[in-house]
Amino acid sequence: MLGDVDQTEKQDRHFVTALARGLEVLAAFRAGETWLANHEIAERCKLPRSTVSRLTHTLTTLGYLHYGEERAKYRHGSQLLALSSVALGGLSVRDIARPALREIAALSNATLGLGVRDNLSMRYVECARGKAAIALNIDVGSRISLVRSSMGRAYIAILRDAERNALFDEIRAFDERTWPQHRAALEKSIEDYRRLGCSCSFGDWQADTSAIAVAFRPGAGLPPMAINCGAPTAITPPEYLLQEVRPRLIALARSLEGVMGA
Repeated sequence: MLGDVDQTEKQDRHFVTALARGLEVLAAFRAGETWLANHEIAERCKLPRSTVSRLTHTLTTLGYLHYGEERAKYRHGSQLLALSSVALGGLSVRDIARPALREIAALSNATLGLGVRDNLSMRYVECARGKAAIALNIDVGSRISLVRSSMGRAYIAILRDAERNALFDEIRAFDERTWPQHRAALEKSIEDYRRLGCSCSFGDWQADTSAIAVAFRPGAGLPPMAINCGAPTAITPPEYLLQEVRPRLIALARSLEGVMGA
């Protein structure tokens, strides 16, 4: 957040701090939230309220935020929603993957997702659900842990050594105290990926949730993406995910490898 922005500015003379802080304000909203007040944004972004007030005013003027007079709070504006639609529309890999995601979701009675890295999280860009009465509270735009989720672990597993080392440095810098525990879990997940062809998160992201994931590189200069399948363990146990779903996820990821071209 603020410390990271300030440190980056010192290291990179081309880095525009004001732009970075404005983007942090837009990213302060979490899945399922609609309205935030200036003081809530300031707390999440670790910025002074006076700075946040100027940023939200500017973003509102440009249409990226909308101010609700009756609530004295902000929500995402039409300009940001239009920009998001353009960005997601450009990810044609979503369209290619969607039928298979729906098929596997129906078969497994689970939630399938296609995700990309977003800082130290993974963000869903596509989602499909089975008909289970109990489903995960996940939708397009939702973010989940990079370190504890199967999706994030699969992403990490296919990184090149230099990419992975740089990411590990970021994770360690974010929380030195928990890094040894996270590193041990990540190294195990990388070994799982080499052995099983997928990453696993059985109760690590949420205590009652099991999930597996496979990653791929779509090509055309795009970063790696990951496909996961998860559900409450009572509905879809780990054994079923590994025996029935895993081969289908691996086949889907292989079909999407390089699909966007050179």
